[in-house]
Amino acid sequence: MLEVREIHKTYEGQPLLAGVSFDVHSGEIVCLLGESGSGKSTLLRIIAGLEPSDSGQVNWDGADMSMIPPHKRGFGLMFQDYALFPHRTVAENVAFGLRMQQLPKPVVQAKTLEALRAIHMETFADRSVTELSGGEQQRVALARALAPDPRLLMLDEPLGALDHSLRLQLMDELREVLHESRKPAIYVTHDREEAFAVADRLLILHQGVIAQEGTAKELYEQPANAWIAGFLGLGNLVPGVVSGLEPLTVQTSLGNLQANPGNLSFALGEQCSVLLRPKDAKISTEQGSRNTFAGNVRDCVFMGDYYKLEVEAGGQKLKLHSPNKIPCGNKVNFSFSTEQVLCLQV
Repeated sequence: MLEVREIHKTYEGQPLLAGVSFDVHSGEIVCLLGESGSGKSTLLRIIAGLEPSDSGQVNWDGADMSMIPPHKRGFGLMFQDYALFPHRTVAENVAFGLRMQQLPKPVVQAKTLEALRAIHMETFADRSVTELSGGEQQRVALARALAPDPRLLMLDEPLGALDHSLRLQLMDELREVLHESRKPAIYVTHDREEAFAVADRLLILHQGVIAQEGTAKELYEQPANAWIAGFLGLGNLVPGVVSGLEPLTVQTSLGNLQANPGNLSFALGEQCSVLLRPKDAKISTEQGSRNTFAGNVRDCVFMGDYYKLEVEAGGQKLKLHSPNKIPCGNKVNFSFSTEQVLCLQV
């Protein structure tokens, strides 16, 4: 098991990591998710031994790794640019780490074929990597990281160089290969969709610390605060002030909203934000009594299963989902159930 304890790191005189601690258990895929510049890749490099920390410790099964050089840690790395050798074949690229271990040639060949089978590319063994698509190169880079049988896999934005449609295709494949390998893995990305698709557990890095951790479902259903909800793109965030406690009521520019506190507690007069998820909106022509508001449609876009509306109400521009097309300029009423209005701290 990997144990990361109280890692601190400054960059150009500014704190980048301010006491980061977490564990990665056997067979678990942990995702470090955060904005660009949040320290995700730096933390990965510290764990790999490629960069020193200012303080803190990296342990493997309780043993301190600080004096162990990167090539002896038994960790496999895969970077965004893949770093494949253009003058070598697919098999030669995959075999590189095995040859560095000075293994017998038959063993190298067997492990190379095994790694290529894991990514379903055994028939590409003799092909030049320059002839491969971006997605195929990504698979080869993963096979090269897996071939030496590392005790930990570390992937730094592995899909970042691919276009959106190809990323969507490879997310599930990547998760499947990682789980089949049964290797613990640390996966770095800034993309929520990618993190939710691949990881068993997510750690959100913000301002040098882990702002929240949990499964994708836990983060989606109960973000710790308004910043995390905004970063994850969970919906509309409307600022407000707590004006009542039983039931929890928030005064906003839309009007008073009865809200769900989730697992948080609030005080009268406290500044907060309410999260209104677009999919939870009920669009109607009738004015209801609770959590119902009126607005003007500024945009209406067909998204396949629904229409995405931009509605201006109370000085706010809200994204709402509607089953029906509503022309721009029309007035609409929209409502949210109390349970669906999540109150968050700022």
